Parts: sequence; structure tokens; C-alpha cells
Amino acid sequence: MNIDIASEGFAAVGSAPRLSVVALLVRAGPQGLTTGEIQKKSGIPASTLAHHLKSLAEGRVITQVKNGRSMVSVANFDHLNALAAFLLEECCVDAGEGNENG
Repeated sequence: MNIDIASEGFAAVGSAPRLSVVALLVRAGPQGLTTGEIQKKSGIPASTLAHHLKSLAEGRVITQVKNGRSMVSVANFDHLNALAAFLLEECCVDAGEGNENG
């Protein structure tokens, strides 16, 4: 994952309402939730929820699938794992720098 894609994903979850939606979708698992279910569980007004879902989809953090008359949102687990790995891929590589007693 490159830094541009990572920054888009992190920006997408960069607000409390969006992060709470992602948490709901992670808990829901691969079947996801309809927009109505997300609204009911989150308490986010429908008028702003659509905007948040659009931002999350554009950041590749969720996917959305039309199911009949409903829109189902699902956490993009592969992308979320890649974002976490991006943060941790160089964990502690510089930990020894400046600590030499030589």
C-alpha cells in the first residue's frame, strides 16, 4: 500500500461518526448492514449518514452493494487490514538509533 492510498483511508475514518459506522460494520461482519440499520444503531441523522457512507466508500474502507431496494454497506476487511499493516510495517526499525554507547 502506498502512502496516498493509506492517507485516503485514514482520512475517511477521520471523524467520530465515520469511525463509529466502521466499528458497527466490523461488528456486523461480512453480511454488513443496510443504511436503515446503520442509522438506527448509530443515531446519525439520515441526512448526514449518506454523506459519511459516501466518504467511507471513497476511502475504500467500506463497500456498498444494492440489495433489492436497500443499500448494504460492508466493512472492507482487506483494506482495513492493509491500513493497519501500513501503520505497523516499520514498527521499531529505528528503535536502536541513538542508543549506542560507543
